Amino acid sequence: MPDFRLPDLGEGLTEGEIVTWLVSVGDEVSVDQPVVEVETAKAVVEVPCPYEGVVSARFGEPGEKLAVGSVLLTVGEPEPESSEYSGNVLIGYGTSQTPRRRRRTRESNAQNASVLRSEHLSSTLGTPEAATVPSARTAGSAAPTAVNGSAVNGSGVNGSGVNGSGVNGSAATATSPATAPAVISPLVRRLAREHGLALDQVTGTGPGGVIRRADVERELAARATTTTAPAGRRIPLRGLRGAVAEKLATSRREIPEATVWVDVDATDFLAARAALPSVSLLALLARFTVLGLKKFPELNSRVEGDEIVVLDQVHLGFAAQTDRGLVVPVVRDAQDLTTAELAAAIAGHTASAREGRLTPAAMTGGTFTVNNYGVFGVDGSAAIINHPEAAILGIGRIIDRPWAVDGQLAVRKVAQLTLAFDHRVCDGGTAGGFLRFVADCVESPIKALADL
Repeated sequence: MPDFRLPDLGEGLTEGEIVTWLVSVGDEVSVDQPVVEVETAKAVVEVPCPYEGVVSARFGEPGEKLAVGSVLLTVGEPEPESSEYSGNVLIGYGTSQTPRRRRRTRESNAQNASVLRSEHLSSTLGTPEAATVPSARTAGSAAPTAVNGSAVNGSGVNGSGVNGSGVNGSAATATSPATAPAVISPLVRRLAREHGLALDQVTGTGPGGVIRRADVERELAARATTTTAPAGRRIPLRGLRGAVAEKLATSRREIPEATVWVDVDATDFLAARAALPSVSLLALLARFTVLGLKKFPELNSRVEGDEIVVLDQVHLGFAAQTDRGLVVPVVRDAQDLTTAELAAAIAGHTASAREGRLTPAAMTGGTFTVNNYGVFGVDGSAAIINHPEAAILGIGRIIDRPWAVDGQLAVRKVAQLTLAFDHRVCDGGTAGGFLRFVADCVESPIKALADL
């Protein structure tokens, strides 16, 4: 009966989180049939099973993380159709439908017994008389012990409160002595009762430790101070969201980042986009970015230890917003692609990202990133570098602005280009030269494309 273990999903990934099981115990599976969806730090992937047979055990629940190599499924041989008894006697694997039914019956009985115990416990705790257990006495003390706020020396259920007293809120045996809170005034008891306050949690300041009204009001005020914080929902930082958070935090910790920006006349840029219907604005910007990296290769690099590694290939990443959050697909060897090929690759990766079909390999290994944050209606952004890359280029929204053209004021389509770069790999001169080159291409795109 083979165990199918979580396989190596590539790109150095060491664990995955179960999203959805695609099979149940008792189902027959065929070779290479997807059996579970697993979310890694890069994507959600369907994991196929290399075995054929019947699922006899399943390990892990949705939301649970498993390390690579952990057992996902145990698969047994399928039962022969011609015989009710297969002869298999391995532990945990039934030989006919009957044992499986008995196994389900035992599980059902166990669940029913658990429910009955819970209902009995709730019924017992919900009855003040039943919540009282025989008292325990110690030398020098005749005070009986109460559990779950039961009546003790006249304190009553209403006085001590059901919540907060007793032993862990359950009907435990009374093996330790308890002293009823010293309360004289019925007004104090009522005030505590109306606010669900257990008097044995209030320190009395009256003679002999008597609890006064001021003591109760002080305790209520203190609790109000600690419970007035607004309620909120918690979003786990795991899977893709966790991986992005870790990478951004690493970038801020390790990279001495600097930012330069420039306004550009994008009127002709929009005209070029209109003349090339299959090429998006981001694809045009990506084309000019690749040209710029050929002239300023220091920005297509990374820092490793005490060395700067300048890379020959441009693996161009681009930011894509999806329902699962921000992802950065990578177009490999962008320097070898034509403008049309680069546009097609970006469009294909974007569609795959939004459908959740990107593989981990398609989102790693980038050497430079471009981003069109203008789609969010903003003009500029001090973007965070996609560690371990050395720079990221972005373009803001393109809007009508006054612009000087040949000495005359005109209304033009203007946008802002922003470059964040690792100051360890180059200085402001190199970064500024690269940004100015890309800006010139945006302002005169036909000329730039003619030089390709």
